[in-house]
Amino acid sequence: MRIIGGAYRGRKIRPPANLMVRPTTDLAREALFNILNNRYDFEETVILDLFCGTGAVSYEFISRGSYNVTAVDVSTRCTSFVKATVEQTGMRGLHVITADAFYFLEKSTEQWDIIFADPPYMMKESRLLPGLIRKKKLLKPEGCLIIEHPAEINFSEEEGFAEMRKYGRVHFSFFRF
Repeated sequence: MRIIGGAYRGRKIRPPANLMVRPTTDLAREALFNILNNRYDFEETVILDLFCGTGAVSYEFISRGSYNVTAVDVSTRCTSFVKATVEQTGMRGLHVITADAFYFLEKSTEQWDIIFADPPYMMKESRLLPGLIRKKKLLKPEGCLIIEHPAEINFSEEEGFAEMRKYGRVHFSFFRF
C-alpha cells in the first residue's frame, strides 16, 4: 500500500499481516481523491474516517494538507498500527480513536466537512449510516458522506444520496444532507 498524492506521495505503508482489513485499493483511492480535490480545500476541512482499518484514507487526507482528521476503528490492532505509522512518519493532525463506529456517532456532537466510511462489506448495519449521520446532523453545510461498499449494496433510494462511482469492485456512494 502506498500514499497516492501530496506531501507523503509514494511513501509505502506496510500493515502487518494480522490486520483483518480490506484496504481501499490504490486505484480507488486515487479516483476518490481526484474527485475530492476538485470539491474541497483540504487545509480547510475537518475529516472523519470511520472503520479506518490501515488508515490509508486518513493518510491521504493528511498528505494533501488536512490538519484535522479523526480516524475511528473498533480494532485495537488497527488503531495501534495507525498511531505507530503517524509517529514514524511525523504526520500531524491525525487523531486516532478506538471505538465502535456506531457508538462513536451516537455520542458525537461534532460536525465534519467529509465523513468517509469503509465498513466491512458484509456488515448489514452499514445501511444505517446515512440515516444516523443525517439524524445527528454530523455533516457541516456543504459536507459530504462517502460510503465504500460492494456492488450488492444500493444506497440510491436513501435520503441525501447524490451519486455512486465504481472503480473495479469498489463502489463509493456520495451523500449530501
